Amino acid sequence: MVEVTIDSVRVSLMSQHRIVVLKDTAASRYLPIWIGPFEADAITIELQNVEVARPLTHDLLKAAIERLGAEIVQITITDLRNDTFYAEVMLSVDGRRLEIDSRPSDAIALAVRAQVPVFVADEVMDQAAIVPEPDLDTGLGAASEGATPEDKTPDAFSDFLEGLDLSGLD
Repeated sequence: MVEVTIDSVRVSLMSQHRIVVLKDTAASRYLPIWIGPFEADAITIELQNVEVARPLTHDLLKAAIERLGAEIVQITITDLRNDTFYAEVMLSVDGRRLEIDSRPSDAIALAVRAQVPVFVADEVMDQAAIVPEPDLDTGLGAASEGATPEDKTPDAFSDFLEGLDLSGLD
């Protein structure tokens, strides 16, 4: 199992879908998972500590689990089949472990509310994780030790900027 954190929730410019990006805590690997807009909002609202007037579905589920005497232990992205990710929510009830099938987006929304770890099966990370190119690993505009502004600007963008003719803008 690979422990991950939520790196970001991003908007696709091509569709109504969002992408939750999970980051391997021990390596520079990222796992992007397409999710729906409602699940993306549920994750983002909790990550940003936004107050809502009424409980959302994931708040209701967490409260129901706790009221029934169970504890959310962790969530795991367990499989990837036919371009579909699968997940499980692990509960502890009276000393027993229960695994409940879930969509990854719902499991992640529940995990951020319960503040429990998120894991990904090794096979899923091996199959679907993305490793950024070394010079892109820090991201645009990110400050890294000893880096100059030129180190943070991709070559193609630098070439574009240097090639601009700004003489007529005076």
